[in-house]
Amino acid sequence: MGKNQHVVKGKEGWNVKGENNSRATSNHRTQKDAIERAREIAINQKSEVVIHGRDGKIRDKDSYGNDPMPPKDTKH
Repeated sequence: MGKNQHVVKGKEGWNVKGENNSRATSNHRTQKDAIERAREIAINQKSEVVIHGRDGKIRDKDSYGNDPMPPKDTKH
């Protein structure tokens, strides 16, 4: 399994950062664009997308790995 991809608010727009990385993988004007890019990376790496709100708190997660105990996903 690859690194989880975090969508976080940056100085200008939204960033996608690999877990424990100090620098952003990519920068985007909108959170939606950042989520789409993070999803592409997570699917490729079989990892998770962790979406943070403007306040930095986690507001959502999506798993694209081989989770042996997947939760009952009611939002999709």
